[in-house]
Amino acid sequence: MMVYTYTEARQNLAALLEQAVREGEVKIRRKDGQTFVIRPEKRAGSPLDVEGIDLSITTAEIVQFIQEGRRGYEPSGANTVAAA
Repeated sequence: MMVYTYTEARQNLAALLEQAVREGEVKIRRKDGQTFVIRPEKRAGSPLDVEGIDLSITTAEIVQFIQEGRRGYEPSGANTVAAA
């Protein structure tokens, strides 16, 4: 892992940040000997953030499917199918 001086880090900040992305982290050492670690922040993604798929259906077809599904449903919660 590369350790940069404070001056090098200031002069090459963009390159330092790119290296942190590639390698996971970089270190910067000050004149007094203190060392700091620069790491890219992990992105917090939603588990529901998934790629969509192309179903090649129109909005009208989606509405039609929903209407067909609702035809056998009564608002009272009772199903229209008679019990056997």
